[in-house]
Amino acid sequence: MEHSSIRESQMDRLFTILNYIILSLFLVTILYPLIYILSASISSSEAVVSGRVWLWPIDPTLDGYYAVFKHKLILSGFMNSFYYTVVGTLINVIMTILAAYPLSRKDFYGRNIFMFLFVFTLMFSGGLIPTYLLVRDLGLLNTTWSMLLPGALGIWNMIITRTYFQTTIPDELLEAAQLDGCTDFQFVWKIVLPLSGPITAVITLFYAVGHWNSFFNALIYLKSQNLYPLQLVLRDILVQNDVDLNMLVDVQEAAKREGLRELLKYSLIIVATAPLMIVYPFVQKYFVKGIMIGSLKG
Repeated sequence: MEHSSIRESQMDRLFTILNYIILSLFLVTILYPLIYILSASISSSEAVVSGRVWLWPIDPTLDGYYAVFKHKLILSGFMNSFYYTVVGTLINVIMTILAAYPLSRKDFYGRNIFMFLFVFTLMFSGGLIPTYLLVRDLGLLNTTWSMLLPGALGIWNMIITRTYFQTTIPDELLEAAQLDGCTDFQFVWKIVLPLSGPITAVITLFYAVGHWNSFFNALIYLKSQNLYPLQLVLRDILVQNDVDLNMLVDVQEAAKREGLRELLKYSLIIVATAPLMIVYPFVQKYFVKGIMIGSLKG
């Protein structure tokens, strides 16, 4: 059998060509800074300072990465960020599911009132100063809990998760489970969660990215440098240009300090970005399904 194909008109071909051109420009705009930062991080400090690095590495070296991991605050900042991300994301996901599932149940009395209260916080909040005073009065200042509890529940993610439950988990499934003597917690653990892999992966990545990139709460609530996340260390280096070169072991040559300072910035960006870039491909396949279903009006 011959396969028939629809012949494209000239306008359709022109539209396709323009799409490819525009998307290619966007790709170059996004890809070039990434390639430049990666190339600068493995180039020599002299090439970076002199501006000879445009696209590919010049005089490749790993001095920048050696300096990163010899910096006293980098290792502790990396471990702190990892702890805040893992523990904070776990708290976020648990709180989100515990809030979203009851609100998705039609037999939950007063769910509209609770939903209004949640949505109200999206439009109005107490503000920075009242929030700081609350954290202070709870005794959370300069503790790891100040990085975990104030943002324990993301309302927008909760709304998406609730809508996903409403559109994916049928009422008949709940009724069948109840006839078999299944409690609400057993139903959530054994039935709802296994069927909610896409939305769980989506909100997990959203929360994880937020925790990994968070520095503002640390800037406000933390005083001890031993509790600083990696992003706050990176901020001090990039924004304030605050690099104590005495903290870099085996770096004695004063002539190389400025070049090492610039090299350290690019290497830090790669180190801070790499973990999320490694994790993203494993959950990217869930994005379309989780976001599209969770965004439907329930």
